[in-house]
Amino acid sequence: MSIPKPYQQMKADHPQMMDAYESFNAACVAAGPLDARTVALVKLCISMGAGMEGAAHSHTRKALEAGWTPDELLHAAFMCAPTIGFPNMMRARGWVLDVTEKNS
Repeated sequence: MSIPKPYQQMKADHPQMMDAYESFNAACVAAGPLDARTVALVKLCISMGAGMEGAAHSHTRKALEAGWTPDELLHAAFMCAPTIGFPNMMRARGWVLDVTEKNS
């Protein structure tokens, strides 16, 4: 997976801060029993629910790499509807499709 240029630039400009951020993420992942595949889906769902387009794109790519299928990721987007509403689900669905259609 390619790392987005803004992330690469931030890492180049502020390596200590980004090392700390990446270590914090690793500690969060290691703090519980979820496997990497599940973590990838949880992070995608959080991104969709929080309305974070860039993060949703990134976590869609990571979820695909972790073994989730495009149909499973679309189903996760559909599950947003009862909680965050139909229009927000449609937005999240679009973000998943942005990545999965580009990769097909």
